[in-house]
Amino acid sequence: MKEVYILNLNLEEISKKCRGDILTMTTVAQSGHPGGSMSSIDILVSLYYFARVFPNDPWNEDRDRIIVSHGHISPAVYSTLAAYGFINREEVLTGFRHPSSIFEGHITRGIPGVEWTTGNLGQGLSAGVGMALAGKLKNKGYHVYVVMSDGESAKGQVAEARRTANKYNLDNLTVIIDYNDIQISGRASEIMYVNLKKEYEAAGWNTLEINGHDFEQILSALKIAKNDGKPTAIIAHTIIGKGVSFMEDTPKYHGKPLSIEEFKNAIQELGLNIDIDKYIENRKKLPISEHKKLFLKYDVNINTGKFRTYTEKIDNRSALGRAIADLALINDDVVAVDCDLKSSVKLDFLDKERKDRLIEIGVQEHNAAALAGALSVEGFITFFADFGVFGIDETFNQHRLNAINNTNLKVVVTHCGTDVGEDGKTHHALNYVSAPLSWFGFKVIVPADPNQTDRAVRYVASEYGNFVIAMGRSKLEPIKKEDGSIFFDENYEFKYGKIDILRDGEDIVIITMGSVIPSALKAVDELRNEGIKVGLLNVSCPLDLDEEVLTRYARNKVIVIEDHNIYNGLGTLIENKLFNLKIIPDKFVKIGIDRFPVSGNSNYLFKIYGFDSDSIKNKVKEILED
Repeated sequence: MKEVYILNLNLEEISKKCRGDILTMTTVAQSGHPGGSMSSIDILVSLYYFARVFPNDPWNEDRDRIIVSHGHISPAVYSTLAAYGFINREEVLTGFRHPSSIFEGHITRGIPGVEWTTGNLGQGLSAGVGMALAGKLKNKGYHVYVVMSDGESAKGQVAEARRTANKYNLDNLTVIIDYNDIQISGRASEIMYVNLKKEYEAAGWNTLEINGHDFEQILSALKIAKNDGKPTAIIAHTIIGKGVSFMEDTPKYHGKPLSIEEFKNAIQELGLNIDIDKYIENRKKLPISEHKKLFLKYDVNINTGKFRTYTEKIDNRSALGRAIADLALINDDVVAVDCDLKSSVKLDFLDKERKDRLIEIGVQEHNAAALAGALSVEGFITFFADFGVFGIDETFNQHRLNAINNTNLKVVVTHCGTDVGEDGKTHHALNYVSAPLSWFGFKVIVPADPNQTDRAVRYVASEYGNFVIAMGRSKLEPIKKEDGSIFFDENYEFKYGKIDILRDGEDIVIITMGSVIPSALKAVDELRNEGIKVGLLNVSCPLDLDEEVLTRYARNKVIVIEDHNIYNGLGTLIENKLFNLKIIPDKFVKIGIDRFPVSGNSNYLFKIYGFDSDSIKNKVKEILED
């Protein structure tokens, strides 16, 4: 049915009508990017004609994936999707960029035919690499197409993605670059010249150069690229505003809609008849409300295997790496992405035991974070492992975009806080709780010891959604109960949001997490021998606080201790929670990092910044005597 329909298509006529729709929706909205949309439209119309896509079954697993990296050309994407029957044309023309409409200013994953939300330029190729890798891992025959702009090609992440595609021989990946040589500030070749042909060829790609408005050339290039045995870049020379004489090659129309008078002149020149007043009036009737949430996910069906219970001193990162390898050995849909740190983040277990499930990206964190997110939406439980300062701070925007795309990514970061060895302030990750708070929907777990780490890793693998698991570097004794038995034993089940009561006590309570737990536990047990009853709470899930436990323990005297930025971490989150619960403790003290720490062994740094057992004991006594 589709093949007969396609054979009767007139691509030139479709492009002309799409140009009219581009101008209509942007003029009605008085917002948007008509210029670049007009230069890309012939590429998109040709691509959706050529690619194996299914308007009546848009999420068919065997479909080709089309990613549009320069998401601001959403008018071109939406008009193409409407022309091919993916979406309703009337809804687009009326609702474009209106808050009640799903047709936002930049394309949004979940709209039929849209694989990835874009807008942050330079990330689309990484997403395409992730989806192409997924196709290889699944032994699927689909092809991945990435349409991108010339301006974003200057970004370093694009070069990272090019190298990765070559390393993994992604012959199922084609890039089409709309080279109209116009950016907001003028000519792309003058703002930051990029020799696209040479750079792609230097990275091991095949390249083709074409006229991006010649349908025969576009289709021929797509056919060659699909079958040439390498990742291929098609450099399509285009003209911004193509099709309307006064818009052509004019930078001001990059992000400027037409006036009504300009619109009428343009539509007349295109030979179209569009009643724009109808859409303007219909738009006035739209409700001022949020549009429905577009949420794509899949059912997670995973064997979490048998828990490991550690009885000897070991670092959390070894428990992390061991658990990931365990999962990959019994599940083909578990993968991990590494940035040249496998021996430090302990992905070397996976490398030795299931090498085909380790994606080694090298020192390319931005590309790694983005492609890991794309891998995760393709049915893979994906772990992105890194040091905290790189996996959280450096890749903040990549994870923000992952969150927007509703990915299923597990960001597992080691060397958090000051527990990084002697590397010093450049490597101290001090925002491993606060940064993910800005990525709406991400959940954070800071495990207390290797046993809780093992359970947490298996838990996040079984749950769809984005998680951060954060830990320090040092070896830790497994936490024990007062009777000397293992606290997180074979009967322990990790429950997200639950606060663990490590010690009961009514005189004062210490609330802490992660690497500080051993020092706090030692201090509490020694104070108990002195007759001072101190409660100790382990908050492994700082973004979702256990109200019942806090209500029970936080009414008296409270000390919050964290190897984290004191201004936006656990203490602040607990303050906010207690305020909302209308609980005012008799005393509330926060201890944390209030400046960039110096270099040194973590034992020394814990003493300097008040996290060692002696400092904790002294602070408890000081508060009780006050």
